[in-house]
Amino acid sequence: MALFTEKTEKKTKKVAKKSVADMNLSGVAYRILLKPRVTEKAYTMGANGKYVFQVASIATKLSVKRAVEEVYGVTVASVNIVTLPGKAKVFGRGQIAGKRKAVKKAYVTLNAGQSIELFKAGL
Repeated sequence: MALFTEKTEKKTKKVAKKSVADMNLSGVAYRILLKPRVTEKAYTMGANGKYVFQVASIATKLSVKRAVEEVYGVTVASVNIVTLPGKAKVFGRGQIAGKRKAVKKAYVTLNAGQSIELFKAGL
């Protein structure tokens, strides 16, 4: 019976699930940061060291911070996240009611003296 107890002990070890924030971000960073939001408001905020990104719906503040630091090589001071609800819309001539997808935005503030080159060039 001693042989069976050793096997059951090995099977009882549970593997803890990793959250998005705990993962190695080498490939995940590009899934978190979908695209930069380039609008007039975002462009003027860029002069103050704040940048706006559209992020995945599962993104958290910590995962966005790590992704921006890895992809752009800057130090992030703070992250604010806003979820915009989907807009009700009428499509086509048949007046088919539908809804656009919700969008999650991240406002990223960098440390003083740092900037992201993508926004400097004006795309």
